[in-house]
Amino acid sequence: MKKWKSIWLMIIIALVAVLGACNAKDKTESAAQGEKVEPSEAAAEVTIENNDTTQTYKEAPTKAISLNQHVTEIMLALGLEDSMVGTAYLDDKIYEPLQEAYDKVPVLSDQYPTKEQVIDAEADFLYAGWKSGFGEKGVGTPEELEELGIHTYLHTASNMTKPTLEDIFTDIRNIAKIFRIEDRGEALIEQMTKDVEAVQAKLPKDSEKLRILVFDSGEKDVFTAGQNFMNELVTIAGGQNIFGDVESGWTTVSKEDAVDRNPEVVVVIDYGETTAEQKIQFLKNDPALKEMEAVKNERFVILPLSAASEGVRAAEAIEILAKGFYPENF
Repeated sequence: MKKWKSIWLMIIIALVAVLGACNAKDKTESAAQGEKVEPSEAAAEVTIENNDTTQTYKEAPTKAISLNQHVTEIMLALGLEDSMVGTAYLDDKIYEPLQEAYDKVPVLSDQYPTKEQVIDAEADFLYAGWKSGFGEKGVGTPEELEELGIHTYLHTASNMTKPTLEDIFTDIRNIAKIFRIEDRGEALIEQMTKDVEAVQAKLPKDSEKLRILVFDSGEKDVFTAGQNFMNELVTIAGGQNIFGDVESGWTTVSKEDAVDRNPEVVVVIDYGETTAEQKIQFLKNDPALKEMEAVKNERFVILPLSAASEGVRAAEAIEILAKGFYPENF
């Protein structure tokens, strides 16, 4: 009798091992196919240095709030909508492939939510795209929020000079690490990289780069891109930002300087109450700016502000620019 009990015990142990292996294999295959795999509850602590703070996560946040559109889209692209209790501050329409996921998350405010709204939502993590999110007009400082038991993360790529795609990838990796979904983070980075490389492969080789003016706004002067992310996008798309030598992010320059540098193409940033078409009409009618080669030849490229931010739309933004710069190659 004892012999049979031993045999049955060995069979049960073997079956458990086989089922466990199959379950692990299924999870691996699901991750490879882009399906959601829940992070391990027993994951080790994660420590992140960010925005002059050191924050330790004993477990993945489960009640996150995103405070700006481009970081909302990063969270949704990582499949984190079920770990979110709110979003805020859209610049324009959400990225279409992420609309379904976005609809699952409550919208707390058109701009930044109040601290009371954050507390009412029982948030345990706040993700801001801009420093203003944790400033006087935002929801509170990281120190104040930490006292309430709320972790914070400031998107580094949006708050530095001369950000690159790699800086965005660093932020994506940090968020993926915080939420214990590193595989999803690497898959997103890989796809973005492939999409950018596909656009670059179509660009003309060994030709002089087109001179590009980024036009955000301005009537007396021109508000344009210096060494911010637009400079990176224009460069990757095969252009040369005529104010890329200015050591600041968004910057104001004179109309005379813009005319002297004579851009061949103007990138019009589309957002807010003034439409892109209204901005183009202004350029065409302005006594000084209408003398630029780009305006005379009506070479305009319209780029939504949300695509110009340091987020998951980088590849889309580069494609829009490249098609506008070199339409014959696309």
